[in-house]
Amino acid sequence: MAFNDFAPEWWPFSAGTTAIVGIVALYFISYQLSSRKIDPREPTIIAPAIPLFGHILSMALLGGRYIKNLGLRHRNLPIFTLPVPGSRIYIVADPSLAAAVQRASKVLSFTPIIPEVTERVLGLDKATMEITRKNLDPAPGEERGFLADIQEMVYAWLGPGDYLTDISLDAARDMRDEIAIYAASSNGICREPTELLGWVRHLVTVSTAKYLYGPQNPIALNPELEGAFWDFDHGLGSLLMNIFPSITASRAYAGREKLSAALQEYLEKGRHRTGSKIIQKRVDIALEHGWTVPAIAREELSFLFAGIVNATTSTFWILTQVYADPELLATVRKEIESVLEAQSRPHEKPETPSFRLRIGDLKDNCPTLVAVYRECLRLGSDTYSTRLVKEDTLLANQYFLKKNAVVQIAGGVIHADKSIWGDDVATFNPQRFLDKRDGGAKPNAIHPAAFRAFGGGKTLCPGRHFAMNEILAFVALVVLQFDMEPARGDKIEVPKKNDGVLPVHVLEPMRPVEVMISKRADGFARDGLDVDFVM
Repeated sequence: MAFNDFAPEWWPFSAGTTAIVGIVALYFISYQLSSRKIDPREPTIIAPAIPLFGHILSMALLGGRYIKNLGLRHRNLPIFTLPVPGSRIYIVADPSLAAAVQRASKVLSFTPIIPEVTERVLGLDKATMEITRKNLDPAPGEERGFLADIQEMVYAWLGPGDYLTDISLDAARDMRDEIAIYAASSNGICREPTELLGWVRHLVTVSTAKYLYGPQNPIALNPELEGAFWDFDHGLGSLLMNIFPSITASRAYAGREKLSAALQEYLEKGRHRTGSKIIQKRVDIALEHGWTVPAIAREELSFLFAGIVNATTSTFWILTQVYADPELLATVRKEIESVLEAQSRPHEKPETPSFRLRIGDLKDNCPTLVAVYRECLRLGSDTYSTRLVKEDTLLANQYFLKKNAVVQIAGGVIHADKSIWGDDVATFNPQRFLDKRDGGAKPNAIHPAAFRAFGGGKTLCPGRHFAMNEILAFVALVVLQFDMEPARGDKIEVPKKNDGVLPVHVLEPMRPVEVMISKRADGFARDGLDVDFVM
């Protein structure tokens, strides 16, 4: 049947024109609906270019860059609303408002989001998810669920105390041993270019797997799993979308399944009893709550991920920035050498210098090193701190937030805010974390919620103390022993970060950095370096 057969006689337009008019009308109606506030006090709405689905589509295509650019274009808005199908996403772009979100942990909680994320990323079965969803946010005196118990344990064990000391020293010593193996194999001769991120990845992956999961960890027994781990990491965003992941995220899916199978065998053979105490305790808690061994294997993949990825990428950025600037390298190297304590002890190679290095001295008496660490985290961390709105609430007595909506504190926006960090916000400048008057290690006066590398509030990263100990120890070992020159050109060029992905951790570079690594030209540590780490 033709259009003219049912169109009224007075209708002047053709079928094509009518269709165009209808589409335009539908667009504007949908746009207006997308721009309508649920409550007059709701934060300003930024309507999507494509009604309803525009923001979700843009986030999928552009990654964290989309939210960051929105926030920077609307710097006058401390919080704004992104309408999405069936819900809202509230983007917080102001440190003081971020602090208000962190204080409102009873009604703005990350915990209800954890099951949804872990189910998709780790491929957990429905029975395990039923256990995981029980008693997520218990009040004092209420029955506790798996997540409450596991989180309480991890925060307690990785907080300042004896266990933090023990595991920090284990990590530093395992990294020392891995770097010593590399130094011995290269014999101080630059034979071929080294891709720096890949070099750091290998050393951190192998040493982390060892100090967390013991000498019989899956990666030690099957080195090919190292590649599977990074395939899993690089496909997290696609796994999270969970649209036929075996097809749309095939490499990440295959990597996850290989690692899960290896971790299951590791657990079934009781090898975790040779691992760290925190791994043994995690397994015990899961078993007490009724988790099966295959499910625990998948859960442990998340902890291995937490131990490896941010340490790797943060260390890469620190080494790149330090070796790209000879003056900065000289300053950092001088600071580290100043806290070395020479010691004499029986040694197979008497020509090898022996030192004691206190990790506490790296944090307390190496101000430039710490400033570089913090500046690299500021520039590299575009991560979100995400919360679910558990009930209708008024944030800071001003902004209405709808129940079941999502709140995201946009670290990428806050870290790029000129009003907080200065006009050179996009430039690497560790001096911003030093007191410019006397050279001391006193950070400039910034809002405490403006530094988002470890999140904040109730969900402040439990591993932040350990991460700093581990990363500074690794950097110290490299700076003390090696020189790096560009594989091509006269200077190591620092690449831009890849912010077009979901920012689940410190971002990787847009392109590889190739360097020539050699023993120090001044002869220090020419015959190796014996470092005894203490706290």
